[in-house]
Amino acid sequence: MSTEKRPPLDRARVADTALKLLNEVGLDGLTLRAIARELDVKAPALYWHFKDKQALLDEMATEMFRRMVAGTELDPSDTWRERLLKANRGLRTALLGYRDGAKVYSGSRFTGLVHVEQMEEILRLFTAAGFTLAQAVRAQSTSYYYTLGFVTEEQGVEPLPGERREGFDVAERARLMADFPLSAAAGAEIFQDFDRHYEEGLELVISGIEARYGPTGPAPSAPPA
Repeated sequence: MSTEKRPPLDRARVADTALKLLNEVGLDGLTLRAIARELDVKAPALYWHFKDKQALLDEMATEMFRRMVAGTELDPSDTWRERLLKANRGLRTALLGYRDGAKVYSGSRFTGLVHVEQMEEILRLFTAAGFTLAQAVRAQSTSYYYTLGFVTEEQGVEPLPGERREGFDVAERARLMADFPLSAAAGAEIFQDFDRHYEEGLELVISGIEARYGPTGPAPSAPPA
């Protein structure tokens, strides 16, 4: 019998193991039994820490957020536009780091107050720029929903960067839709060049926020090279 002492089983260790396993098996294959096997414990042991799979997903989403903001300094000189761009670009990058990352994050509830500092700072920037609190919340949530939805669809095509699912061949799609030339040509605008399309969409959202609510200030910063 091995006398090697294993680290204690706690919420952090379970969530970390689940995130590692997620990249191998995806959300559908991420069962409590599979996680327990990775941890070399019996599945019932996990119920001491998480009452069900959704509770585990909540902790996984929280840990994803922790890792996203770890070591990131909030720049008090940011405009509301710059902060919104940074926050959403950072979220997309974080979600793309995990197979089905957007699905895990979507609908999950943070298990602590880890997100509140960032949220408070964004709302402060918005209200200082002339938004009402309701407008600030709507602007933040709308851009967040855009990013989450975009990455969900993006990962439906490319579960991980550089890994493309079968059935998303743009040329084959165009051939099958030859009688519908505009729809056929649209495939390249839907299923390719996700980085550029994301940035264009995010700029549309931010421009819409400005047009609808009307605060003034410097133009948004350019997308990263």
